[in-house]
Amino acid sequence: MSVVANIPPPPFSGLSLGPLDLRMYGLLIAVGALLAFQLLVSRYARFGGEPAVAERAGMLALIGGLIGARIGYVIPRFDDFLTRPGDILAIWQGGLTFFGGLAGGALAVILYLRRVKADLPAMLDAFAPALPLAQAIGRWGNYFNQELYGRPTDVPWALEVEERFRRPGYTDATTFHPTFLYESLWNLGLVGVLLWIDRKGWLRRRGSLLFVYLIGYGIGRGWIELLRIDTAERYLGLSRNNLIAILVVVIGVVGLRYWERHGPPKDPESDDPDESDDPDESDAPDDPDESDGSDAPDDMPEADAPEEDLGEAVDAPDDPER
Repeated sequence: MSVVANIPPPPFSGLSLGPLDLRMYGLLIAVGALLAFQLLVSRYARFGGEPAVAERAGMLALIGGLIGARIGYVIPRFDDFLTRPGDILAIWQGGLTFFGGLAGGALAVILYLRRVKADLPAMLDAFAPALPLAQAIGRWGNYFNQELYGRPTDVPWALEVEERFRRPGYTDATTFHPTFLYESLWNLGLVGVLLWIDRKGWLRRRGSLLFVYLIGYGIGRGWIELLRIDTAERYLGLSRNNLIAILVVVIGVVGLRYWERHGPPKDPESDDPDESDDPDESDAPDDPDESDGSDAPDDMPEADAPEEDLGEAVDAPDDPER
């Protein structure tokens, strides 16, 4: 079957601005991080937290995430980097692992929030949709580096890869599964699902939304990893990232079940700032002063009425005031 259409290789991998060589890989990661940062701060503020705390947490998550992501990439390839140690810090060439970044960013944020005694559950809910938003945009950096593509295919949306970027054993193939696109679209859909679940109020505990993210991302990453050809080491037919994705789903399921039973309840006032603080009028106690005055019926007993007549009026079953 011939290819009807395909995704062409990127026309460039960077931009030259005078002496500055701007790589698209780093630029897209920065754009994704910026948008995620804004979403994080706005959500944490809506939950009643201090925006300044969210801003510092976001910066620490970015720094810790980049360090963890690079460490996670370098460790399995440490022998290769021994011959070129100067490339260990060359993240603009590619080479960041998401799971390493997730661990590094989470550690940095948790340590910071414990130090300042901030609201960790609210921060978890704020981070939940911000993470896949950053991933959805950042994954396009892999397109400009022509990396992390899948098996050869001739589907209409196949990705054309230049020969110099093709994996050994696949030099004769020209088009491949655009796994970067699959993951980008999956994460973008996950953002919408998380915001929808949050809006519906289906989760009873603050912080539960992050576990839903772990489940959703782990499922998506798992099936996408099955298409990739850049992983040499496999165990039981699964790559290292496949196994980690399965572990992430398990952590998400177990964590969600536990947190929904034992986590802190949501604060309705923080969730809905438009909700009135005034109690319902139907629940307000009657004002004793309202029973006197001009609204009193004309046939109320006189003050000097005999006690038996007053009691009889009060006990009458057909009294409309009862």
